[in-house]
Amino acid sequence: MSSQLILPLLILGIFIYSLTKKVDIYASFIRGVKDGLGLFIDIYPSLLAMSFAIALLKESGLLIFISDLLTHGLPMIPSEVIPMCLFRSFSGSTTLVILVDIFQTSGVDSFAGIMASIIEGSTDTTFYVISLYFSYVKIKDISNSLWIGLFADLIGIICAILLTYTFFS
Repeated sequence: MSSQLILPLLILGIFIYSLTKKVDIYASFIRGVKDGLGLFIDIYPSLLAMSFAIALLKESGLLIFISDLLTHGLPMIPSEVIPMCLFRSFSGSTTLVILVDIFQTSGVDSFAGIMASIIEGSTDTTFYVISLYFSYVKIKDISNSLWIGLFADLIGIICAILLTYTFFS
């Protein structure tokens, strides 16, 4: 019950604060919407290009081919988790779809489901974060950030595999 009151109380608090400071709430809201729309226009081309590339990989069958190749070289990773490892650095929504598919086919408490859950929680969408934040602040040189982010994702995946085998096998 009290959790349902948090948002209305927050809005009421903002409203009371703005009245005491004599701030025009409506004008501030409209200014915020305009700023948000400008941000959307700045980052949308990058997001669209990334989404297109991911859809192309999935629909072409190249993803299944790569997963099959990697399954032979990395037998400790369940085959249904490999696409998640490949896409995690690119798209959070794609990996959530893969995670739900793993849950539906293998089960939530399955070895693959647990490993995929740990990977989801211990890695980030590096390309998305870099394209979003760096394009917003107009930083062109992303080389060090990209490699550090990808290395952190790799370490997250390795740790997820080790944790899954250590605690759930």
